[in-house]
Amino acid sequence: MSARELVVLGTASQVPTRHRNHNGYLLRWDGEGLLFDPGEGTQRQMLRAGVAAHDLHRICVTHFHGDHSLGLAGVIQRINLDRVPHEVTAHYPRSGQRFFDRLRYATAYRETVALTEAPVDADGVLAVTPSYALEARLLSHPVESFGYRLVEPDGRRMLRERLAERGIKGADVGRIQREGALGGALLEDVSEVRRGQRFAFVMDTRLCDGVYALAEGCDLLVIESTFLDEDLRLAEDHGHLTAGQAGRVARDAGVRHLVLTHFSQRYSEPEEFERQARAAGFEGELTVAHDLVRVPVPKRGSGGGA
Repeated sequence: MSARELVVLGTASQVPTRHRNHNGYLLRWDGEGLLFDPGEGTQRQMLRAGVAAHDLHRICVTHFHGDHSLGLAGVIQRINLDRVPHEVTAHYPRSGQRFFDRLRYATAYRETVALTEAPVDADGVLAVTPSYALEARLLSHPVESFGYRLVEPDGRRMLRERLAERGIKGADVGRIQREGALGGALLEDVSEVRRGQRFAFVMDTRLCDGVYALAEGCDLLVIESTFLDEDLRLAEDHGHLTAGQAGRVARDAGVRHLVLTHFSQRYSEPEEFERQARAAGFEGELTVAHDLVRVPVPKRGSGGGA
């Protein structure tokens, strides 16, 4: 199993269908699990996907429309029922605090787990861990909505030829990495920057600055494409994106792998979403999401890039 992968639990917008559950997305990242937008039925989808409550470390809600949040009650109660041994942190727009409170305490249950509430007020960094920084950006939707972005810290890739030229080997490789210099050689002389990997989650929104800020340089972008391009007016009126708009965002932002999701029940041919995203000029990897699909974060490329 990939140490970094997206597990899609649901892909429907507003109304679930026979083949699409309400939203739900789990990002596995170096032993942590981040659950995004748990809609109705998420707990059962987790079971089908082999995702346990113990896998969850953060819950990130973009906004409080039901297809993105009605699963919170069940997920939170399952975390407590299973006595998850670690802290779980919930991020969500502070403007929706009353909705979070209602969902957290929708019914009676025994609280056994430290669930930390960390509401989002504005753009910025929400949390920093050794393997990522979690950021939020305001989107454009009829209710306040935030997208999320994970950025791994930049590292360094050791260059074997340059190490050999300077006679650095064995334990000395680790030493120069820790100390930054060894015998007149600097770390910069024998290594190159390894850019940290980036992931973004963009749900219900019109095109806005936040969309582009979240998508910029992403290795994996999960983005809504509720409507097809011929329904652009509907998309704008309801605060959503079309497949073509999502494709252009990914193209302009230099995204490596694009995941389209959050499809209106009015469409029955998912292939058309891919066609329109491609027609918009996106040439990278592309997945039209379906329930229970797993999408690995792309492997790092050669050189100093991702």
